[in-house]
Amino acid sequence: MSGSINKRVRCIEVDEEVEGGRWEGLNPEVLAVIFVRLPAEERLRTVALVCKSWLETVAGPYCWTEIDIEQWCRRCNRLEIIDLAVRKLVRRSKGTFRLLSAYKLGDGAFFFLANCGKSLKVLQIPMSEVTDKMVQKHAESLPNISVLDISYCLKITSKGLESFGKQCKFLTHLKRNMPPPEWERPAPGSASSRVDDTEAMIIADTMTGLHQLELCFGRFGDRGLHALLTHCEKLSHLDIQGCWNLELEGGLEEKCEQLAVYRSPWLDYDEDAVHSDSSDESSSDSIS
Repeated sequence: MSGSINKRVRCIEVDEEVEGGRWEGLNPEVLAVIFVRLPAEERLRTVALVCKSWLETVAGPYCWTEIDIEQWCRRCNRLEIIDLAVRKLVRRSKGTFRLLSAYKLGDGAFFFLANCGKSLKVLQIPMSEVTDKMVQKHAESLPNISVLDISYCLKITSKGLESFGKQCKFLTHLKRNMPPPEWERPAPGSASSRVDDTEAMIIADTMTGLHQLELCFGRFGDRGLHALLTHCEKLSHLDIQGCWNLELEGGLEEKCEQLAVYRSPWLDYDEDAVHSDSSDESSSDSIS
C-alpha cells in the first residue's frame, strides 16, 4: 500500500514540473471549456482577476459562444445597463456566439446582436422591449435561429412575428407565451375573451417546421389551432395553457392528445383544484 502511494506522489511531482503544467499556462481554448461552466457574472468578476492569462481568456471569444445572462438581467432590471452588457459580450464573442439568453432587452442591443449574429441559433429574450420595427428591419440578419423565445414581448406584435417566421427558416422551437388577462377564466363576450387568430395563422403559415410550441394565454380560437395542427406537421410538443377562447371541437382535442407532450388550456388549473381538494380532505382528517 505504501509503495502505491509513493508512486502517486512521484507522478504528481513530475506533472508539476512539466512546462506548461500550470493553470495560467493552459491554452485559452482549454481554459474556456472550464470557464464556460461558470455563470457569466462570475467569469467577469472573479475569473478575470486571477491572472493575466485568465483575463485574456475571458476577454476573448472562446468564453462567449454561449451568452446566458438572463438571471443577472433579472437582478439588474435596468434596460440601459442590460443593453450595454449584451453589446459588450457580443463584441467579445467576435460574431461566434450561438446562444443569447437575456431579459428585458432593448432595440439598441437587438440591433447590435442582429448585425453580429450570423451564427446565432438560440435567441431567448423574454419580457424584452424590442419593437416590431426593429424586428422587421433586422430579422433577415438572423437566418440560422432554430430556438426563439419572445414570451411577454408586448411590443412585438403579429408584424414582428411574421418577420421572424419569414426570415428564420430553421425554427423548430417557439415560445410566445403572454401575460394572463386575469386569474379567472374571462366571461364569454368580455374584451379579454375576443378571439384573435392572427398570430396563430402567421405561425402556421411561416413556421411549418416547428417541433415545439408554447402559446400560453394566446387569444386564438379553434380556427387558429386547426391551422397550427394542419400546417406544422412535425409538431410534437404543444402548450396552450390559458387559451380560454378554445372550444376544442371537431376532433381538435383528439389531435392534440396524440402529440408527445400536450398541455391543455385548463390542465394545470384542474390539477391544482384536485390537489387543493385532496389537501383539504387530508388536513381535515388529520385534525379529527
